[in-house]
Amino acid sequence: MKNTARRFSLLTNPKEGPVMPQLKDCTLTLEDRVAVLTFQRDDVRNALTGTALTEDIITTVNWVNAEDRVSVLVMTGAGSAFSSGGNVKEMQSKGGIFGGSPVEVQDKYRRGIQQIPLLLHKAEIPVIAAVNGPAIGAGFDLANMCDIRIASTRAKVGETFINLGITPGDGGAWFMQRLLGYQRAAELIFTGRVIDAVEALKLGIFLDVVEPEELLPRTMELAREMASKPPVTLRLTKRMMKLAQRSDLPDFLDLCACFQSFAHHTEDHLEAVDAFLEKRKPTYKGR
Repeated sequence: MKNTARRFSLLTNPKEGPVMPQLKDCTLTLEDRVAVLTFQRDDVRNALTGTALTEDIITTVNWVNAEDRVSVLVMTGAGSAFSSGGNVKEMQSKGGIFGGSPVEVQDKYRRGIQQIPLLLHKAEIPVIAAVNGPAIGAGFDLANMCDIRIASTRAKVGETFINLGITPGDGGAWFMQRLLGYQRAAELIFTGRVIDAVEALKLGIFLDVVEPEELLPRTMELAREMASKPPVTLRLTKRMMKLAQRSDLPDFLDLCACFQSFAHHTEDHLEAVDAFLEKRKPTYKGR
């Protein structure tokens, strides 16, 4: 069902915990340092245009980056689809993001849906996509922007822009090449072919494929394992992983030395070492 509410404040109450963002077309929960963002527009198969989903995703990623009590973000869809991407009926009617002059459409992309890849690329915590059903076009790109993808057997994916006479406008070609390599990405982008979960698993798009009823339990198991690690170190490691993709080795090693020096001076590092030597479970404080 559609959830209508106001936008959020980043203010928190230390006694009551973090103030959750007030979203319009998504629900957001937080438990065991894992935030779960669920798209709630099954009426349009969780389309990213013509809904508030884009705004809700942007709001949520900004929030998790600023909220140190969150260590992992999970994104999934309610209903039959993860996300159908762009609303084709809006394309036909030239409504919403698709309406106006070429300059106006370009500006709507830049200020709207393109904020999602920019923010997810800078996300400071691991992001997992639990792909419950079809992820098509921009919906597929959204899944590929995440660090990890786990899918239901009902999932299908396709970079289908070319079938509608358009190009991937949200950076999908950039993400796919880095995920699959140029040749495989080119085949999927140039043909617009839709593939099932089994083939996507073989190609390395999905980390795992499970039965629908096991999707969230499997995803949360992985998310909680990550979230159980030292929070500051987890964020530093996420930054390192992203920076490694665009750094020369000598520069990256300098960065590693800097990050490592920070980690060595955290309370959580000392707690981890003590717990290891004392053969007990560590208790981290996030500092």
